[in-house]
Amino acid sequence: MGFNEKVHAYVSAKYYYYLTEAFGERGRKAFVHGTMYYGGRRGRRMAQKAIMDGRELDQAAYNRYSEYESTKELMDEGCSNRAEYTADGKLRITQCPWSLQFKEMGLIEAGRQYCRNLDMAISRGFNPSLGFKVDTNLNEEGSDCCIQYIETGFIGEGAKEGKLKKYIRSFEYHTADLYWAFNEVSSAIFGEEGEAVSRKVMTDFENDYGRDMALDILKYKDVNFNRWDSDCP
Repeated sequence: MGFNEKVHAYVSAKYYYYLTEAFGERGRKAFVHGTMYYGGRRGRRMAQKAIMDGRELDQAAYNRYSEYESTKELMDEGCSNRAEYTADGKLRITQCPWSLQFKEMGLIEAGRQYCRNLDMAISRGFNPSLGFKVDTNLNEEGSDCCIQYIETGFIGEGAKEGKLKKYIRSFEYHTADLYWAFNEVSSAIFGEEGEAVSRKVMTDFENDYGRDMALDILKYKDVNFNRWDSDCP
């Protein structure tokens, strides 16, 4: 197995588990803050590239400059994203590998907190004026889909153009970005105890995915994820 969407979800789920185990409600708030910090800098990287290319920061550019695409591994397994646009311009997602991973780990509450905040934070990092909203997500009790929309138009604007391949990041990069974002937030709030949370997450990650993949994350320690052009190992 290589890095993919479910491996990415694993890291956020482990942070939620250890943060709330150690710090209760403060840990939950730290997790939400970390999710929004991570999402915000993803959106800001997208905006940097769009501005550099002379694009307006509209929804079409948001869809065009997205940094991730579904991995072939999960598409072959039949568990990648399944989504459609509704008649009123919303995005309806009926299958999501992140949600599947949270459920497999028995950490659905981690998914609720993560999915309530992640895409909103990415959109706001890109351009807060777009008015991104989430009605529900697959981790909510009784929900069979995620519903996302923007207040300023059609959320799928420009999506048919496809994403710019030259700006797509690997899931190794995205997983490292996520791990180090939570590491930064955890240590800023909880000091050495927050660092201990990160060490527990990495120990579990190495046990489940192997030393080589753990080292692949750790080698990104000094990358400036706030810049789209930061040199990567």
